[in-house]
Amino acid sequence: MLKEFKTFAMRGNVLDLAVALVIGAAFGKVVTSFVADILMPPVGMLLGKADMSNLFIELSSTTHATMAEARAAGAATINYGLFLNAIVDFLIVAFAIFLIVRAVNRWQAPKTVVEAPKMRECPFCLSSIPAKATKCLHCTSVLAAA
Repeated sequence: MLKEFKTFAMRGNVLDLAVALVIGAAFGKVVTSFVADILMPPVGMLLGKADMSNLFIELSSTTHATMAEARAAGAATINYGLFLNAIVDFLIVAFAIFLIVRAVNRWQAPKTVVEAPKMRECPFCLSSIPAKATKCLHCTSVLAAA
């Protein structure tokens, strides 16, 4: 059983998947940092709020100035700023994957379709022969050009 598992785990597809998972996790962290630290602060400034990740709605009757204060007090909040950051994260990752798949599809050689040769019937033996044949493969009769 251990030998079967080793054979399974060392197959190319499993190793490719493991590498993709590790690279994807690292890429996700880079994108999250890009969105939270570089992209969203200017967007927040344009929308009038300094920090998009600090946007929240309190569900309790008390008010808190920041999300950290609300969390420390144990207040229930809807953190829509963090949700917006997660949506932007997802869109960037999805677009990056789209670009990678698009590039890979362009690198792959186009599939050439091989057409089956057009056939005709030999008038002497009624066998199927290529349309451009001048001699029957089966009865060796000389044929008129097609």
